[in-house]
Amino acid sequence: MAKVQTIRFRHPTNRPKEAAAEPPKRVDRHAGILQDQLRRSQKAPWCPSFSLAVRILFLVRFSAAMYSNIQDCDEVFNFWEPLHYLDRGHGFQTWETSPEYAIRSYAYIALHLISVKIPRLLFGDEKRIAFFALRGTLALVSTFCEAKFYRMVLEKVNWRVARYMFFMMLTSSGMWNASVAFLPSSFAMYFVTLASAFNMEPPSSRNPQRTLLVTIFFATAAIVGWPFALALSIPFVAEELLLYAGDIVPAADKSKWMVGRWLRFGRSVATAALIFVPVIGVDSLAYGKLTIAPWNIIKYNIFPAAAGKGPELYGTEPWDYYLANLVLNFNGLLLLAIASLPVLVITYFVDTKRLGLAKVDPERSSPFTLLAMRLLPLYLWVGILTAQPHKEERFMFPAYPLICFNAAVTLYLTRGWLEVAYIKATASPYQASKANLFSRFTLSAIAATSMLSVSRIIALYTYYHAPLTVVHDFEVEVLPKLLNSTGHIYLPSHHPYYEKGEVQPQYNLTHLKDFGLRLCVGKEWHRFPGNYLIPEGIRVDWIKSEFSGLMPGHFGENVPQTSRFWLRDGTKYVPSGMNDMNREELGHLVDISTCDYLLDLDFPQNPSFSPLEPRYAVDPAWQRLACAPFLDARNSPVITRILWFPLESWQQTNEYGDYCLLGNKERITRKVGERKVVS
Repeated sequence: MAKVQTIRFRHPTNRPKEAAAEPPKRVDRHAGILQDQLRRSQKAPWCPSFSLAVRILFLVRFSAAMYSNIQDCDEVFNFWEPLHYLDRGHGFQTWETSPEYAIRSYAYIALHLISVKIPRLLFGDEKRIAFFALRGTLALVSTFCEAKFYRMVLEKVNWRVARYMFFMMLTSSGMWNASVAFLPSSFAMYFVTLASAFNMEPPSSRNPQRTLLVTIFFATAAIVGWPFALALSIPFVAEELLLYAGDIVPAADKSKWMVGRWLRFGRSVATAALIFVPVIGVDSLAYGKLTIAPWNIIKYNIFPAAAGKGPELYGTEPWDYYLANLVLNFNGLLLLAIASLPVLVITYFVDTKRLGLAKVDPERSSPFTLLAMRLLPLYLWVGILTAQPHKEERFMFPAYPLICFNAAVTLYLTRGWLEVAYIKATASPYQASKANLFSRFTLSAIAATSMLSVSRIIALYTYYHAPLTVVHDFEVEVLPKLLNSTGHIYLPSHHPYYEKGEVQPQYNLTHLKDFGLRLCVGKEWHRFPGNYLIPEGIRVDWIKSEFSGLMPGHFGENVPQTSRFWLRDGTKYVPSGMNDMNREELGHLVDISTCDYLLDLDFPQNPSFSPLEPRYAVDPAWQRLACAPFLDARNSPVITRILWFPLESWQQTNEYGDYCLLGNKERITRKVGERKVVS
């Protein structure tokens, strides 16, 4: 505009050079192990920055923290319950946390205390908040590890491989479950992922920190998490000690180079071994004696004390168990992952330039060898676990991100085959660089596997979330109504929160401790979600069912606290009735007549019952207080029970049962009358 003056600020021209802002570091997209052969000079493929990757991943992982199921009863009884005991003073104890056996590490459990203590300081004694706060913390840790892995693959392997892997990890139903599970195998997954990230850079004398960091991360995964995860480090150790990798080593200097490399690795191992010190210290305090929990679990699983003892007591599975399980969690990605090494070998002959092998240098390791060493851990892991008779889904967790990496490499290399074939058919690299065939091929593969994974995630929530739904209703609906009927709280019939569809208000449930209420669980013991989701004042106990194995007992609740250095001395107490032979202990059970509430699963259309497992849901002595549908897997088709699609015909083929919270009419009526407030 005319006659308008403006003031323009300019950067001073006399600033010292060191004060000037440095331009952001650019990543050379052609510096990785795998080399693009088309569109090298064109715009780079879109890949999220580290910051954006963290934000996207955390959005999905936090959703998993809020909505994923608890897949394994070991997660509840061996980790959530001991944590609940350390935090709240009561909880269930298995034989594995008895000082007599001590195969579970309290160092790992106590590491998570801060995640449940902070919410208690900020929000009071609401345990549900603490439960999801811990899950949210696990989601954040997994997010950071995955994002770091993704960026290191981008910088050291290939941009497209990293992009494929990012979306595979993001949408995988396996990662959805494992990322927020409170399990040592999930903890091992976090640190194996970090170790694999830094391992993407080849070992070199110019970067000694790489060896130290990778060694520490693998050691943390094994010592604090799960000892068997150390098997995933075997290719790293072989590469570190035997391969030139990033060094150029003339034949005359080989002996000197090898001595230096071995000494460096030895120093790294000695440093990483210091992680044992706090772990042994915490476990020895917890158990009241010198305890090396990682060795105890190895000894139990590999060197059982006597014939008939060992993990096989808890079931054995056929050799193809993990293959079937991984297909459920990764669908077509598993086939791509398993094919990665054969595809790499074929690429060595049909697409040599992609591996940077135009000129072989005998004084350094080839890109083919380096990439093969990074694909190898998954094969070792699957092979080792498949050879074990006792198999569980959680055992495979540490290798879940590696499945996505191997699958991404396979997808990228097969795309390279298409490029080579197209160029041979058209004799025109220029036309190949303009063709959309290759991007559509990879997009179709990622989209198809992602859709199946999302379908699996929705199926798990829709079909099997009932236990978490019912205990939520127990806390926010059933118990407030009980206190309302006794006059301890006022529960309006039309609350504005309900009318607006907002979050239900929280009520003070502290009066529950005066009622002496008992929640019982029978045949559904393995789906019990833990005391963190049961309000204080409710005691949980087991009743007899057809299951004849050893049920968890209660931690020593009346053990006097004498130690100044440990949270609960009950962890040092050797409980009665514990054994490592899975023999039933009737002292851990109560009579059904003493139960006020009961969690049970009933299949109205396909009833199954016995004298020890009657249909409590239709017993007139019991009242249905909260129920949710639960899939009847035995009577539902395989395809519709493992995937979910929004089709009426798809859903109609499934059969459902009722997962219910039942109330003992006579006992609850009597307690309401006894505790009624006189106005």
